[in-house]
Formats: sequence, C-alpha cells, structure tokens
Amino acid sequence: MIQALDPPRPEEIAQARERVALVAVRTPLVPLEIAGVPARIYLKLENLQPIGSFKLRGAVNAMSLADPERLRAGVYTASAGNMAQGVAWVARSMGIRCTAIVPDHAPQMKLDAIERLGATTVKVPFEAWWRVIEEHGDPGRDGLFIHPVADPAVIAGNGTIGLEILEDLPDVDSILVPYGGGGLLSGIAIAVLAKRPGARVYACEVETAAPLAASLAAGEPRAIEHRPSFVDGIGGRSVLPEMWPMVRGLVEGSILVTLEEVASAIRLLVERTRVVAEGAGAAPVAAALKGEAEGTKVVCVVSGGNIDPKKLARILSGETP
Repeated sequence: MIQALDPPRPEEIAQARERVALVAVRTPLVPLEIAGVPARIYLKLENLQPIGSFKLRGAVNAMSLADPERLRAGVYTASAGNMAQGVAWVARSMGIRCTAIVPDHAPQMKLDAIERLGATTVKVPFEAWWRVIEEHGDPGRDGLFIHPVADPAVIAGNGTIGLEILEDLPDVDSILVPYGGGGLLSGIAIAVLAKRPGARVYACEVETAAPLAASLAAGEPRAIEHRPSFVDGIGGRSVLPEMWPMVRGLVEGSILVTLEEVASAIRLLVERTRVVAEGAGAAPVAAALKGEAEGTKVVCVVSGGNIDPKKLARILSGETP
C-alpha cells in the first residue's frame, strides 16, 4: 500500500527556486480589469512558460535531484500532456530518453508538442493511464518514473509559484488553483501559508470531474464518475490517497465551475487581456467570477495555455465544446 506523502518543507521550496530559475520563467502577476466582481483579481500567468504550462517547474526540480545512475535508462511519466512536455523538455536538455504514457482522450496538439521535444508517446485507455498514476509506475517499463503529482520534489518545484505570488502581492487574501491531483495546490499552499498564514488557498474543479469536492464532503478520499471534456488538464477519477492528508490540511475548499463557465472565462481572458488559457488554466478565473473566494485580493493561477486551436476557435465563437 502506498503511504501518505511527506510534504516538502518551505526551505526545500526555497532551494527548488534556484534550480527552477535556470529553466523556467518568472511569470508575471497581472490584474484582470473587470467590473461587478467584489474582489480585485490578479492572474499568475504560467501559460507563459516555455512549454506553455507550470509543469516545467516540478519536472526540472525532480529530475535535477534524481540519482544520475537512475537517469541513465531514461525517464517516463503519465500525463494528459503538460507534465509530459515538462519532463520531455528537461530530458532533452540532459540528453536522456523520455516516454510519456498518455490517456486516449489526450489532445493531439499536446501529443504533437511532446513528440517535438523528442519524447515517445504511448496512448492507453483512461483506466490504464490512471492506474499508472495510482501505482506510481508501469511494471516492466525501463527508466525512472517521474510522478506528475505525488512527488515531494515535483511539489516543491510547483511551490516556487507561491513564492513569486507573495513577492508581487504580499497581502494576497485568496489564491485559486486548478485541481488535478493536488501537486500544484499543495506546493503553492505550503510556500504561501508558511509566510502568510492568513491566506486561503482554494481548489478549482470542473463539475464533470470533481473528486476533491466529493472527498471533502465525505471526509475521506472518494472516486467519482469521470466525464472527459475539453477541460483535459484537471479532473481525475479520484483523490490520490497518498495526497489526501496533505491536501485536506491545506485547502480552504473546492469551488466548482461548469464547462460553460470555463468557456466563458477563456473568452474573457482573450478579449480583455489577450491571454490564451486552456480549460484548466481558465477554471480559477471562472471560479473567481463566482465570488465565492474570501477577501478583496484574489490570485488566479492560469496554469497553462495549451488548448487545441480548433476548440479555441469554437469557444471564441460562443460555443462550449
């Protein structure tokens, strides 16, 4: 049985920042000018990373700390697209082999990006893909498995986002984070709460796949019916048991948004700020517009911008794919 994960310490996140800074961009925090919302909304634009996603931070930290001998056989990960790009980016710079196990609903745009970075993709049914995440690897496959979520080094790399938010907005009240497996939320929360204990960190989930909301309501990890949608970067089948104790102790709650609200947020970001966000990246903005987060200064983590151009075109024309 997989044990509960030991969270990274704040000092480990500070140390991760030095490694992450060699590869990732220090992304800006910009205001979203919009009337009729009780809070001042800010956007942490992780879509501006070289791979279009925050996942580069965790990948570079984990692989920088890995035993060089274990890296010789290469690396692999399980990802809907963004973590695979992060691992592939770092693997290319290290000159090692990389394989990405991807679910059968992964967007072709992300698959093409993974292969452009020199990695090999292996497409499997969603259930088989989720099993690799749950079991922390694929038996019989060579290479070091880089878990997309449940790895303290990955979480510490993600936490560098929290340090940057506090530098730019020391009196932030609430931070809204898309929830896939909890690695992004946990890293940010650990970094922020260590320096600003009164801040609140909210998960943002889409109603078609919201395992954290179901688990918080039940008081224990719960599996849910997963319905694939254009919001492909978040929404697993369940809360990973090893992540549950950490997430439960850090999160203020989960704000649910609809597919229509996410599509509307994507349109808003393009029209008002010229920012292109994928569904997961726009979910915090959709959540902020609902006005459920406490405080007057709210940060939305725009986690990525890797959205299929055809789906983006449909959304901008008023549709919800």
